[in-house]
Amino acid sequence: MGMESSAESPQPVRAVLQAVGGWIDRLGAIWVEGQIAELNSRGRMSYMTLRDPVANASIRVLCETSVLRRQEPAPGPGDRVVMHAKPDFYQLKGTFSLRAREIRHVGIGELLARLEQLRRTLTAEGVFDPARKRALPFLPNTVGLICGRDSAAERDVLENSRRRWPAVRFEVRQVAVQGDRATREVTEALHDLDSHPEVDVIVIARGGGSMEDLLPFSDEALVRAVAAAATPVVSAIGHEQDAPLLDHVADVRASTPTDAAKRTVPDVGEQLEIIRQLRDRGRRVIKGGVDREFTWLASVRSRPVLADPVRETERLTEQVLELRDRARRSLTISLDRATEGLGHTEARLHALSPATTLARGYAIVQREDGSVVRSATEPAVGETLRLRFAEDGLRATVDSLDGAVDPEEAEDPGKSAAAEPAPAKPRRTRTGAAKSGGAKSGRAKSAAAEKKTAADSATTDATGTTDTTEGE
Repeated sequence: MGMESSAESPQPVRAVLQAVGGWIDRLGAIWVEGQIAELNSRGRMSYMTLRDPVANASIRVLCETSVLRRQEPAPGPGDRVVMHAKPDFYQLKGTFSLRAREIRHVGIGELLARLEQLRRTLTAEGVFDPARKRALPFLPNTVGLICGRDSAAERDVLENSRRRWPAVRFEVRQVAVQGDRATREVTEALHDLDSHPEVDVIVIARGGGSMEDLLPFSDEALVRAVAAAATPVVSAIGHEQDAPLLDHVADVRASTPTDAAKRTVPDVGEQLEIIRQLRDRGRRVIKGGVDREFTWLASVRSRPVLADPVRETERLTEQVLELRDRARRSLTISLDRATEGLGHTEARLHALSPATTLARGYAIVQREDGSVVRSATEPAVGETLRLRFAEDGLRATVDSLDGAVDPEEAEDPGKSAAAEPAPAKPRRTRTGAAKSGGAKSGRAKSAAAEKKTAADSATTDATGTTDTTEGE
């Protein structure tokens, strides 16, 4: 039932907005399908524009961010979705929008969500772990190929492989690569080639196609069969942009069937070039080592000790002779210096010898026991003394003692020995027979006085001398 109004009695804006809001509230929650054109998340709320892919129409949609995150993967711009939403009319500004309560993928979007969930499950189980992937053999004995019947992928793999390595052999299994039978036939062919004793690597190849056509290669049963295979598997499904789950579980992923042939079979030309480079490198290394050894040998041979061994011997001989002459000169100089020092020592000993002093006219007065008389007060009257000269000696008997010696005579004993004794106090000395034979008593007394004076000035103890000249 419409609102009543006229030019004379118009309805206010608030009444119109309230009426529109009431009509929209009576619409209730509905399911809406469309494509997300814009998406903007701000904290807890997300704002998007839902566009009709057929007609040029769009509507604004609000929802909580948690509603978007419930889907795996979360919807994004360009995804087709179906949402359960309640119409909402904002009366203050007169804007219409939908408040979404649930969002689901539709068509391809729903399919991608299921594949993403399967991928997460297999990843958590470690099926896609890179550590379990095996390296391909360098030169496989036989290559197992799983492909479609009379497909371009089969021709690409066979022709490129034989062009790279003409002697390569293949075990081909033609199966359905799309449709309901594809998963079962590919799995059976995989088990067959995996049990073949000569097959070293298995290639699963298919050309490009839509996502629905490539669904068999994302089947969980096929993925688990590839993971359990004992033979390395190469995945060559579709083109570079295609990424079925088989690419994640295979040991090697090839972007195209041609790339699979290049990864599986080595290029004979490239290998021959590598061998040539390695051979050249080995030759250079060996030649460089030999040249270094020749250079070292030439430098050793150019050394004087090897270039002219006789000259080196002569040089060493000259050194030995020079050292010998130097040793002789050094020894001669040392002996001369020792001889000269010995002569000086001998001269000093001769100058200090008591025999030298006695040779100058002095005498040593000794008792019978050999002790030296150093003062006139030491001997007793009547004691026999021995007078020792440089070459002989005599014996005398003390008759009396004289007084003190004149200081001038003490200072110059030679003068006292040469002059006649002063008659201040008469001396009476009884001398025995001179051992030198026939000496007068007066001369004996004078000689005894001179010997006594000389004995006082002697520098060496006369008791250590031997009487070698004394006669009977």
